[in-house]
Amino acid sequence: MKQELLRTPVPFVAASGYAQTHAWVHALQQAMPDERIVAFDELSELEKQLVTVAIVANPDPANLQQMPALRWVHSVWAGVERLVADLGQSHLKIVRLVDPQLAETMAEAVLAWTLFLHRNMPAYAQQQKCSQWLPLEYVRPQSKTVSLLGLGALGEAAVKRLLAAGFQVCGWSRSQKHIAGVDCFSGESGLSEMLARTSILVCLLPLTPDTKGLLNAARLAQLPKGASLINFARGAIVSDADLQAALDCRHLQHAVLDVFETEPLPAASWHWQHPQVTVLPHISAPTDKQTASAIVAGNIRRYRDEGRLPVLVDVGRGY
Repeated sequence: MKQELLRTPVPFVAASGYAQTHAWVHALQQAMPDERIVAFDELSELEKQLVTVAIVANPDPANLQQMPALRWVHSVWAGVERLVADLGQSHLKIVRLVDPQLAETMAEAVLAWTLFLHRNMPAYAQQQKCSQWLPLEYVRPQSKTVSLLGLGALGEAAVKRLLAAGFQVCGWSRSQKHIAGVDCFSGESGLSEMLARTSILVCLLPLTPDTKGLLNAARLAQLPKGASLINFARGAIVSDADLQAALDCRHLQHAVLDVFETEPLPAASWHWQHPQVTVLPHISAPTDKQTASAIVAGNIRRYRDEGRLPVLVDVGRGY
């Protein structure tokens, strides 16, 4: 039975027209020389009946339904809310990517864009447009509080970079955590307390029914006047209309947005031309194909050798 499983290919299943399918198949095959990794479209009808595990990147659910023996899927993304929604009540087990390299890449982005705000880069960019030479007063990082929404692997990696840069750091999570050098909060009252002392708010939360619309008008109003927002999580966590209102009335100084409810961001969107918004094309923490493939390979190897599944997504929680 084990030899039969090893002969069964492992398909990479992505959305139709996904440009990186070939690159992913190559990287995964390099990491799993004992397996045969193929794009879904290359499977024979017989092979579709035998496949038990697939590697996925926002796949078309109809393609997954063509593999009746499929037991579990391994996403190459850390965020799986779309996959969970697309699969609905499916019996399929889902594994998401947990990659230390992804956490380090995100931590780098958090520090970079925090410094962008801390050192008044948006203001200097506006001054340049007006040919205005005006040095702004320097404020030490020790006088700024950077607060993280989300203290999972991404948040903990970001904490280390921010502390090393000299910032005061707070963090909020679903359940209470304890991290050296960080004021940790949880619950509704804890969120309010943290927001009230925040200079720069960084959102790293997964999108779940509980976090959708979390940053609404009431919570944005709890931030001190002149605070800024960095959203590297999911667009739907922030109420778009409420964010625009908070920026327009100058309650918020600036927003760095890497994620949006509709991506690519439509050309007519208000974000593009707003002077207090920096738009990024979802690049804060791109998945590294080599490190991700090595992690997927290890998980599939343990499944083949021991029948042991990796940690599964809690569909109810969404991550």
